[in-house]
Amino acid sequence: MKILVINCGSSSLKFQLIDMDNESVICKGSIERIGLPISGGENNIIYKVNGEGFISDKEVPTHVDAFNTVIELMTQGEHKVLDSLKEIDAVGHRVVQGGDRYTKSVIIDEKVEKDIEELSPLAPLHNPANLQGYRACLAVLGPNVPQIAVFDTAFHSTMPPMAYLYALPYEYYEKYGIRRYGFHGTSHRYISNRCAEFMGEKIEKLKIITCHLGNGSSIAAVKFGKVFDTSMGFTPLDGFMMGTRSGGIDPSVVTYLQEKLNLSPHQVDEILNKESGVSAISGGYSDDRDVVAMQNQGNQRAILAHEMQAYQIAKYIGSYVAAMNGVDAIVFTGGIGENGFWLRSKICSYLGFLGIEINQSVNHKTVKGAEAELTSPTDDVRVFILATNEELMIARDTKSIVEKLK
Repeated sequence: MKILVINCGSSSLKFQLIDMDNESVICKGSIERIGLPISGGENNIIYKVNGEGFISDKEVPTHVDAFNTVIELMTQGEHKVLDSLKEIDAVGHRVVQGGDRYTKSVIIDEKVEKDIEELSPLAPLHNPANLQGYRACLAVLGPNVPQIAVFDTAFHSTMPPMAYLYALPYEYYEKYGIRRYGFHGTSHRYISNRCAEFMGEKIEKLKIITCHLGNGSSIAAVKFGKVFDTSMGFTPLDGFMMGTRSGGIDPSVVTYLQEKLNLSPHQVDEILNKESGVSAISGGYSDDRDVVAMQNQGNQRAILAHEMQAYQIAKYIGSYVAAMNGVDAIVFTGGIGENGFWLRSKICSYLGFLGIEINQSVNHKTVKGAEAELTSPTDDVRVFILATNEELMIARDTKSIVEKLK
């Protein structure tokens, strides 16, 4: 079975074609700047086959045009991987917000499409784009190819009310759905299961804290295979500081800024989402590679940004140890989680109360995509670096649903 995995943003489309017989990636790529002009020499299309990458530039007015470009890449030219579109058995879509309505992946029909659209106010930057991806596939592949929605929020739906409710008037939850939803759920699900597999244990017997660290970051407490709590909340802004996001702050800061600077809610939202976090503290560096470079040069703002980030992450980990009444494993994943040896080391330095003492040699040598244990298999609390694979998780869900249709 060949499954096409689609992850659509407002102006981008990422894809992978996966052979589910052996779970191998046949090809993958991305198309950026959809609906935007392309300046000279700007490559907005990346296509990879068998590890070999190809780049090109082309103006792509709509998501339908983008998907047609994906089809052209896969079916035409010397690097084609399909002889016919009929080889695509199903499409799996990343959908960010499923609200309270979807606690698992589902086949997209008219009702699901309508629900995703109705939930767009809870994820205005993501759900509309995810729908565009679905509709582009429908226009090109037709209605006979099953399309599956895999929701970022679904894995977090097991949180108990004491974890997901805010201490606001209860009617706001009932009328407007204001609660903690959590995000990066597909990554947390993959990583927690991979951790159990790596440990040779059943996930139903483990307490795992998964740290998905990238430009957007979140932490989840996974107790016996189910999410007990997670750092992101009503939106992906909550939690600890990220590349350009503030993370959790005193809510009064919002109203204070509005009054002090005469800002609109939209302007404050822009500040908290796009002008804060590591970038604000470090002096404009949101990419962790740049922050590391500046830190190595002795830049005090960059050093402070990393110190704050490590401290906040360690606090979340500690609180989740308390929430689950213990922990068996802590996992680092994502671009920073897999590459950031300094941050991993600093975070773990706060966790000595758990008996954690990581192998610094292994910590420094591990690179993105690798899997490693930073502790000993005999330790009470084990620490891992594991590469996430959201696309494979989406493909597995898609395969499982499609097989039941036959």
